[in-house]
Amino acid sequence: MNRLGKLMTMMHPEKTRMVSREEALPGRSERAFEVPAAHAVLGTPLEPPFPEGVEVAYFALGCFWGAERLFWELDGVYTTAVGYIDGTTPNPTYEEVCSAKTGHAEAVMVAFDPRLVSYADLLKVFFEEHDPTQGMRQGNDVGTQYRSGIYFVDDAQKATAEMAREAYGRSLREAGREEVTTEIEPAGPFYYAEDYHQQYLHKVPNGYCGLKGTGVACSIPTAAVPGGRAE
Repeated sequence: MNRLGKLMTMMHPEKTRMVSREEALPGRSERAFEVPAAHAVLGTPLEPPFPEGVEVAYFALGCFWGAERLFWELDGVYTTAVGYIDGTTPNPTYEEVCSAKTGHAEAVMVAFDPRLVSYADLLKVFFEEHDPTQGMRQGNDVGTQYRSGIYFVDDAQKATAEMAREAYGRSLREAGREEVTTEIEPAGPFYYAEDYHQQYLHKVPNGYCGLKGTGVACSIPTAAVPGGRAE
């Protein structure tokens, strides 16, 4: 972590420590709000069931406003939604997640047609469009909710993600960058975020987006791609 990152982390110690299960907020048994029926850009449903053949993936790469737009613009993506993943508190609100007392990361759910866009294609966007070396922050956004993470739904996604992380880590080291801090975990419950967060940068075109890549290209290993096609 560079000097700026260390300074920002020191300034917000309560935001960068992962909350324990015992300390986490209790949450609630049901959602505190309604999820929109349709994607504001694509017009597709935000929640399953999705059409046959459509698969899902989950990524955390900092503030989810800018992260979601990266994926809805890809050909072959059926729908996207933002929400909270890999935490303890059930059905959290945005304010609760921002308190760093739920354990969740801000994440994007991507429903995609693998015949048109591969999981490896999504991973390439994920790694290249943020800085996966910053620990519990992304740029000026500091806290556990802004950590870098890939949340797999099956063994194939896990294997591909692990190979991509290892390969990108080598590329970053060769470029003189820090070690990758991206976590790769099973996709637990994904809790949809509030209506105003969904497709935020479509609703507010000049809204905040703090994502910034490293400038290092991500090459997915051939062995990680179905059919052996290198990305």
